[in-house]
Amino acid sequence: MTLATPRRTDTERGTPRPERVVVLALDGVYPFELGMPSRILGAADGRYEVLTCSVDGGPVRTSADFGITVEHGPEALEGADTVVVAAVSPSRVSADLPDAVAAALARIRPGARVVSICTGAFVLAAAGLLDGRRATTHWQVSDAFRRMFPRVDLDPDVLFVEDGRMLTSAGAASGVDICLHLVRQDHGSELANKVARRCVVPPFRDGGQAQYIEQPVPQQGAASTAATRAWALERLAEPLALADLAAHARMSRRTFARRFQDEVGLSPGRWLIQQRVVRARHLLEASDLSVDQIAGQVGFATGASLRQHLHAAIGVSPQTYRRTFQQAR
Repeated sequence: MTLATPRRTDTERGTPRPERVVVLALDGVYPFELGMPSRILGAADGRYEVLTCSVDGGPVRTSADFGITVEHGPEALEGADTVVVAAVSPSRVSADLPDAVAAALARIRPGARVVSICTGAFVLAAAGLLDGRRATTHWQVSDAFRRMFPRVDLDPDVLFVEDGRMLTSAGAASGVDICLHLVRQDHGSELANKVARRCVVPPFRDGGQAQYIEQPVPQQGAASTAATRAWALERLAEPLALADLAAHARMSRRTFARRFQDEVGLSPGRWLIQQRVVRARHLLEASDLSVDQIAGQVGFATGASLRQHLHAAIGVSPQTYRRTFQQAR
């Protein structure tokens, strides 16, 4: 994970400037995914300036029964801090890039962060930007992706992947997840949670969460684990065991574990660790509590346990994480 960096400053006035995000709309673009960066990042209190461009500045044919016009041509990519390639219809993907698309991508400045939503990963891979990197895309097109791009380390089972400055996400709603991840990465959990509330979306789904969940909605008459998850989130400081969760849900441990996995895509134990790390990150950003105190508040037995789980999740120590966000603020 690349942690937050200080915002750009206006060289004349020394005031923070918003991060410039440029979304590339290609023919066959899905309108829903195209609008995600503007909607999510645009709710981040002016931290981002989101522009949309096409490869020639002209109208773009969408995957729906309408076209769109955009205000910018490919020159907008030259000044982007972050570039987002929106999803396109699978019928449009290819192992080779049209000349106009290749020329547009060549305008991206070195060091810019590059993000794809869903099948946008095909565009990045065709440009050679994902060679030797780990990436993801929609699970339904993963076989085609592997055949076209064998030099990419594809993981089709996760919501999103970050490999250096390249970030790739899976289908549809995972575009929301990766946009919230950008806000959290750049400006911390407090602002990301605020954006999620404004947009009425889940505030956090870890990139490693399963992309395809067998039973996202309980069958009619079947009990859900949702109430128990909400109950557990209020008690993260307590040593919650599978037996405690199953008892609250009034299920056997075996039934609860199976239903939890079906609904969430994670085991109860892994989900609890994930939620405790999320809470710990928020406290590291927003409080002056010591690592041991935070560990106690989120349910890790010791500060060493918190350090271990945080490092496994994002690759840094609590002190490094806290220092980075304090410097960014």
